[in-house]
This record gives sequence, structure tokens and C-alpha cells, in this order.
Amino acid sequence: MSSENYPVHRNGIYRNLPTFDPSITGLTAIVTGANGISGFHTLRVLLESPERWSKIYALSRRPPPKEMLALLSESQRSRLQHVAVDFLEEPSKIADVLKSVHVTADYIFFYSYLQPKPPVGAPVWSNAEELVKVNSALLDNFLQAIMLAKITPRRFLLQTGAKHYGVQIGRLRTPAIESDPYLSHLEPNFYYPQEESLFNYCKAQNTSWNVIRPAWVLGAVTNAQMNALLPVAIYAAVQARKGEPIAFPSDWETWQYESHHSTALLTGYLSEWAVLEDKAKNEAFNAQDTGPVTWDRFYEELTHWFGVAKGVIPPEEDLSKFEESVGKAGADTPMGYGPPLVHRTTFSLVDWASKPENKAAWLELQKESGGQLTSNPFDDPETNFSFGDQAFRKVPSMNMNKARRLGWTGFVDTIESLFEIYSEMGDLGMLPRLKADKPNPLV
Repeated sequence: MSSENYPVHRNGIYRNLPTFDPSITGLTAIVTGANGISGFHTLRVLLESPERWSKIYALSRRPPPKEMLALLSESQRSRLQHVAVDFLEEPSKIADVLKSVHVTADYIFFYSYLQPKPPVGAPVWSNAEELVKVNSALLDNFLQAIMLAKITPRRFLLQTGAKHYGVQIGRLRTPAIESDPYLSHLEPNFYYPQEESLFNYCKAQNTSWNVIRPAWVLGAVTNAQMNALLPVAIYAAVQARKGEPIAFPSDWETWQYESHHSTALLTGYLSEWAVLEDKAKNEAFNAQDTGPVTWDRFYEELTHWFGVAKGVIPPEEDLSKFEESVGKAGADTPMGYGPPLVHRTTFSLVDWASKPENKAAWLELQKESGGQLTSNPFDDPETNFSFGDQAFRKVPSMNMNKARRLGWTGFVDTIESLFEIYSEMGDLGMLPRLKADKPNPLV
């Protein structure tokens, strides 16, 4: 099967998407981690094509919240079946659940992930060994369970991410490419044993695989601790409510650094393309929007979207006023040589969210919303704002040449996707309604 013989198409802000052979019909799929950013948005992509995908099984411990299901049409919800399952259970118990509801799957999309809390004050991914233990178990138990349940997909897709390249460790070669080597000699990383488990499973079952590696994943879901740009939006909304400007916490180099992000809906389109393309079989692909964004341009948009009348405070120029976090150097980095990366900050969003006046301003926004703004991230600043602080770090880009060489052309302007995501977060009760009618795309 190939999409190259068909014209590309557009769906809203998502452009140059593949068109598939209309004879591909009646497929079934399992999507695990269906409540997370990536899992839910792959669900949305598949449900857009009722002829192609007749039934989707959403596997997670809890059903998708009603607020998220409200983003789907009635017709889409009718083709979605939630199956309550915990992948930390014994494989035989998982298999019994799958057999009891007669789950079938032509394709499997695996997004299940657990983020154990690191020690207080430690970086979000510092507990590497615990991450390996729990997330390796999730996949291994599921693979054993589907064998017991006699479910063998035509293709099994696993999503990992930019940590495959060691962005959490230190300086790396950029842009990252899919053939870059494993870095298990530097730090435990559950992506590597997960890939090995998948490869071994597919070889034993005579089936095929894909691995998708996004960077910062953007999308509207209620379980949003890892939605790294949500805390930035909350910051802008509260500063606007207080009549204060929004300040940038890092340095000028970071302010103008061209960052790449991975809109979850576009990554969902890429994932569908990967599993349906014969020539993409047994290949890993990076996933990015392919349009860089600077904080400079993003902050300007935030002032319009949230009504920040006092505008933006640009980065501090006096380096003595920054706190510095110095990374590893030389042989201890993915690059294997060179000086450490230095991350500079004048304040953290976690500390900002812990201040009483900011918590109070959010409560005022909730009261003014008339019950629409239901989420209160200020109840747990450490959990809900830590990934926002990580987003201010410079993350190297990931090259998209490999997917393009095989025919992938999908694209979205990240500014447009963020506007759409923040609007949907308004529907989910997570952000105040935006004060702008539309974004200013980077064109």
C-alpha cells in the first residue's frame, strides 16, 4: 500500500496530509494510553476516517473523561470502545480482559507511559532507573498478553521520544537523526529496552513495527502534566488578570533559539501513515511540525491571546542576575566531547505558581468564568508546572528527512496549532477563553 499515488490533502490547519487507497477499509485498532496527549490524538486521527477504521479499542485504566469525549462527534464515539486494563497486572489477567470483550486489532498503537515522581527538587527525568523498570514492564506485560489473547497485528507502533537522543543528558549532535546510536552507556533509558522487546516480539510473531519519536508533544487533554506549554499559557492568563507583563525567565540566546515542537494531531497523522505504508515497515521516524518557533514570536502571540496589556519583559542582559544550571561535559555527553550546556534562569514557574497572589488571581479567573474554568493547577505547583520550566531549555531539533524521503509531507504551523490547542483547553475547562479570534501564523 502506498499513498504516493494519491494527492495530498488539507484538514483545517493541517496541510499536505497523505490520502490512502480507498480500498483500505474495515480496519480495527488498539490505542493504548488513550487518555494521554499522544494516545487521544491518534484516536482522533483514526476516527476521522470511518470507512478506513471501523472500530477503535481505547485501552487505559480509566475511560477518557467526558470533557475529552465531547471533542469527538457522536458518530466517532460510536466506533470507540474503552477497555479498562492495567498493564502492570499479570499478562494472563490482561489477556483475559481482552478476550472477554473480543478485542481484535489489525494495528496497535502503544502510548502507555508512567511518570514516577522524582525526589523533591530533582529534575523531572532524574529517576532514570525507576522509569526503566515501570515503563519496560508496561510494554512487556502487554506484549505477553496479546500473545496469550492471540491478537497479532499487521503492524505494532511504539511511540518513544527525543530522550532517545539524550536531550536530558547533555550536548548532542544536532539535528538528531534516526540512525544515531543508543546511549545506554551514559544513562538508563526505557526507550531502548522497549525497542528491543518490540523487535523481538515482531520477529517471533512474523509481524512488523514502527517507532515514532516526537519532541515536546502538544495537545489538549485533561491529564496535562507533560503538556509543557500549558503552564506558559496559565502564566500569561494570570499575569494578564493581575495587569502585569509576562517575563521571559532565560537568556537572550534561548529567547531567539529556534525550537521545534510536535503537535500531537500531526504526529497522529504521521503514525497512521507509517503503519499503512509498506515501505515504512520496520522503520523509526522522528516527528516534528517542521516549522521552528522562537520564544520571541510566541510571547508576542500570548499577549494577544490572553490580553496581556502590559506586554513582554524581554530577557535580562546582566548575566550575574541568573541562576545557572551546568550540564555534563566531554565524554559524559551524547556528543562525546565539548563543553557543558548552561541553562540560565531568573525565576521558575513552579516558584511563581506557589505565590499566594498568583493562586488568588487564578481563583478570580475561575469565578469570572461562571463555572467554565474548572481546573486548578495551583493545587500542586510542583506536578503541574515542572514541565513548563523544562520547556525553557534549548532542545535540539530532530531531522525529518527520513520520513520525507519515504513520502511524508505533513505540516502544521505550531503557532496555529497552539492557538487551536489552547482553544480546546478552554473547552476542557483548563484555560480561560482566548481573547483573540485567530492567531498570526508564521508566514
